[in-house]
Formats: sequence, C-alpha cells, structure tokens
Amino acid sequence: MAVTMKQIAEACHVSRGTVDRVLNNRGKVKPEIDDLVRETAKQMGYRPNTAGKALAARKKNYVIGVLLISEGNEFFLQVEEGIRQAAEEIADFGIRVIVKRMKGYDVELQVSIIQKMKEEVQFLVLHAINDERIQQAIYDLKEAKIAVATLNSDIEESERLFYVGGNFIKSGETAAGMTALMMGGQAQILIATGSIKSLGHNQRVHGFGSLCQKKYPGLLIKDIIETNDDDKKAYRETKHVLDQEKEISAIYIAAAGTAGVCQAVADSGRMEQIAVIASDDTKTTREWMHRGLIKAIICQRPWMQGYQAILTATEYLVKDKAPQHEYIMPNDILIPENLPENLP
Repeated sequence: MAVTMKQIAEACHVSRGTVDRVLNNRGKVKPEIDDLVRETAKQMGYRPNTAGKALAARKKNYVIGVLLISEGNEFFLQVEEGIRQAAEEIADFGIRVIVKRMKGYDVELQVSIIQKMKEEVQFLVLHAINDERIQQAIYDLKEAKIAVATLNSDIEESERLFYVGGNFIKSGETAAGMTALMMGGQAQILIATGSIKSLGHNQRVHGFGSLCQKKYPGLLIKDIIETNDDDKKAYRETKHVLDQEKEISAIYIAAAGTAGVCQAVADSGRMEQIAVIASDDTKTTREWMHRGLIKAIICQRPWMQGYQAILTATEYLVKDKAPQHEYIMPNDILIPENLPENLP
C-alpha cells in the first residue's frame, strides 16, 4: 500500500501541510524539520504520485516555448537535440515544446518574437540578448505569470527564474591559458567574438583579457572583431585585420563564425604561422582541427544545456519545484589527441 503524506506527518508529529511543503519544495521549513521529513519519507518508502501529477498537467495543456538565436549557427543543432530528447521524456505530462529561431542579435526582433510567444506559452526558455529591452520583456512575462529561464547566454539584472549554460569567464581564461602554453607566453592575438550584445561572448573576452593582464603579459591582444556569428562577416573582418597586422600569431574564436575566420587565415597563406583556439565542438571546428589550424577547442556541453533547461522547466510547472539559480556546465578541452570519434 502506498505511503501517504498523512502517515509521514503522523510519524514526524508535524502537520500534513508541512510535509507537503517539504516534499514538494513549496516553502521554507526549519532545517531540522526538513531533514526529519525527508529521512522519514525515505525510510517509509514514500513515492510521489507522478501519475496524478501527469494527469493534472495534461489537463492544463502546458506549453514550453524556446527562443534561440540559432539560424546559421551549427552549435545549436546539439542544443536542440537535447531539447528534443527532453520533450520526448515529458510527453506523459501532455506538455508541448515549441522552438522558435532567429538570426543575429536584433533586439527589436527578439522582443517582437517574445511578445508573440507570450500568447501561447506558460514557460519561456530564452537565449537572451543582453539588453534592457529584453530585461523589460522578461519582467512583463513574469507579470503575466509566465516564468523565463535563460539558456546558453544569461542576461544581467533580469527577473529570469534560472540560467542553464557555460561558465564563460572560465572559458575565456581557459583559452588564454591554452594560448600561453602553445605560444610559450608570447603572442600577438586577434579575438573574434560574436556580438557585444551577448553577455556570454563578452564574458569570454573578459576572461581571456583579464587573465592575460594578470598572468601572461606577453600575450598582447591586437584587435577584437565581431562576427555576429556569421561566416561571411567573420571572413571579411578577419581578412582585414590580417592584412593590416602582419604579426598576428594566434587567434581566439570566442563564438561562432569559425569557418569564416579559418578560411581567411588559410587564404592569407599563414596557416603555419597562426595558431587558433576555437569554441564548441562542431563539424566545422573538427574540420579545421583535422587540417591543423585549430589547436584546441573549449566546449560547453550543448546537448545537456538543452536537456536540462526543458526538464527543469517541467519540474517547475508540474511539481512546483523551485529550481537552482544556475545550472553551470563544465568547460571541456579537446585537442587532436582526445577528439571523440563522433559529435556528442
């Protein structure tokens, strides 16, 4: 016979409401009571009524919306694989997941899409542009009882519920350390970032630059370009810098645009003189690693980001479970010698 909350309450000499708050993470309870209830529930073999929760969720017809700045960016193919896997696993709850995509960091376009999605979702997972207009849009969603989580790139000073993504400052620091090791602490560097409107991209650049200043004074950042995650723009901007700066010996690609940057290096005839550190394990970064230009790739587990975001949103909607403030993915380093056979 299934153990009930009432039985746990009687065993702990507390109210059923207290047991409900503890087991469903609904509110504050004294730590000693929280520990007692959880341990008693475990010993008594309590199992939550997931079937009942699934039935209740199906009646509510929840929709989780996802908005990604992903058109033309192959990194997000892996993010969407994680989203799809999570969507399959939550199907019993009757929850639909809809994914919208946009290209580039157009704030007004993102605001417009958010406003349209507001009419059909109960939760929004947002790859956010770091702008006060997006902050306001998130606030407006909260006022409408629609929770927001940020995915892959966070936003400053917003009302988002939680963030899933990488530690981008540490990613930039890792790239700086790898560059120092490869170049013997001496290099003139070009940084190719995506957009100054992306908090994650800015954090990567900041992490790289601050570590150079503190620890590697021989690593000199000669220029920083924006690719807008677009290979054609990346090619033009990189070629322009390489034409002007003949002493560039290393490039840090802090976002997408890898194919454009690398092709510009190849066309300059300087593949043997320039070492590249790239971000994210994709078909393109692997291709240029095999060709010998990219020496290391700093990765951030995109599949898990998409998967974690959807499951956490589901737990919030269905189980009323308060999420962590952040779910941070570790930085992984790939070099030719440890490159997996297949993409994750």
